[in-house]
Amino acid sequence: MNDLVPTDPEAPRKKRRRTVRSRSLLPVSSRHKNHERSEEHILSLPPADEPSLPRHWRVGVFGVLDIGSTKMTCLIGRGEADGTLRVLGYGWRRSRGIRNGNIVDLKEAEQAIRATVGQAEDAADRRLDNIAVNLSCGHPESHLFNARMPIGGREVSEADMGRVVTEGQSRAYTEGRTVIHTLPIGYAVDDTYGIIDPRGQVCEQLTARLHVVDAATAAVRTLDSVLMRSELKMTNLVSAALASGLSVLDADERELGATVVDMGGGTTSIAVFGEGMLRHTAFLPVGGLHVTRDLAGMLSTSLDEAERLKTKYGAAELSAEDSSELITLQKIGEATGVLTTVSRARLVSAIRPRIEETLELVRDRLDDAGFGRTGRERVVLTGGASLLDGVGPMAARILDRPVRLGRPLGIVGLPEIGANSAGFSTASGLLAWAAGADRGFHDADAPDPRPNGMLKRLVHFIRGRA
Repeated sequence: MNDLVPTDPEAPRKKRRRTVRSRSLLPVSSRHKNHERSEEHILSLPPADEPSLPRHWRVGVFGVLDIGSTKMTCLIGRGEADGTLRVLGYGWRRSRGIRNGNIVDLKEAEQAIRATVGQAEDAADRRLDNIAVNLSCGHPESHLFNARMPIGGREVSEADMGRVVTEGQSRAYTEGRTVIHTLPIGYAVDDTYGIIDPRGQVCEQLTARLHVVDAATAAVRTLDSVLMRSELKMTNLVSAALASGLSVLDADERELGATVVDMGGGTTSIAVFGEGMLRHTAFLPVGGLHVTRDLAGMLSTSLDEAERLKTKYGAAELSAEDSSELITLQKIGEATGVLTTVSRARLVSAIRPRIEETLELVRDRLDDAGFGRTGRERVVLTGGASLLDGVGPMAARILDRPVRLGRPLGIVGLPEIGANSAGFSTASGLLAWAAGADRGFHDADAPDPRPNGMLKRLVHFIRGRA
């Protein structure tokens, strides 16, 4: 008799049919089919050995700069003992000299960077020398490589891991492209796959599965040049898609699988996570600014007026009341105070096609990369353009996935609170990366953390006296 299945001593014994239900270790009774099972009949997982501890951040204060097509954001912050990130000061200015994520005017971009960083420095009462920056320029691309190295029947060492990753980096090299991230997403020892840390394993051959993100070298050098002109040194260059994922996903979502779609001003970035790792990234040269331009062209109004109308009245889906709701606007070339009235339905009809096109491009990119219709993981929308009413339901229909709106998690002191903070997802993820979240991704291209505190001041003092 199976002790986990209760029996009725008065009931006659019957030969059970071999069905899926009859083989279950949990009791099935018609008398209780509409009620929850009692605790004594539930076989639960054993408790965790230790409670989860708050994230251990690096010591010090870090500065990050999100260079977007519509706005620039500089955050100065530090990690707290409770696992949160605290913003000590921020700068938030309109972008200049940036188009579709690329720097098109060095002088304009330098002035905007100086103003944004200066505002954050004044708010935090600190001065920045080094800064972590997002990568949106240079047409970033994702590549997957398998790198192999013979071990010869001995234990795998850390040096072996370094050599196999270096081999993958050499294979990833393409003329005119610079490798930004080399992220190991799994190892194999002989025919055993799914190894997270192969050190100490005995095998004949070690294989590393690597996710490489690269970008055009010229664009990366231009970005570094404009930062140097702004008297800043770029210590980390982080994929904008990766940063957004760090900001809006919790650990369980990254482990189970989720796709982050950051709908920014000039670009839309895509990041696919699974098993705690970044699996794929992609960038589309379309964003909320294109919606604004469509609206300005259709309504013959200025870009500023179109942006105001979009943020205040815009939506991605029509509703029954839109035809009767009237909106006033100022047209280009008309005298000040002479306003024109249009229905909200006309406004939405200018917005909807561009949002649909963007989401269809996202779907096509995911299909091309093998992460499309076969996957059913959740999609998390973030970025300023995701705040339009109706974007979530439209995305669920086009992508055929469950969708939620993502906002930065575990950070306090952002310029906006609540759902509106979705526009600061990339900057928040950059701060997390600089403060220590990069450790979990084992990025082979990440520089060693720079000294902070007293040691850093001592080095600066010696350099100043030399």
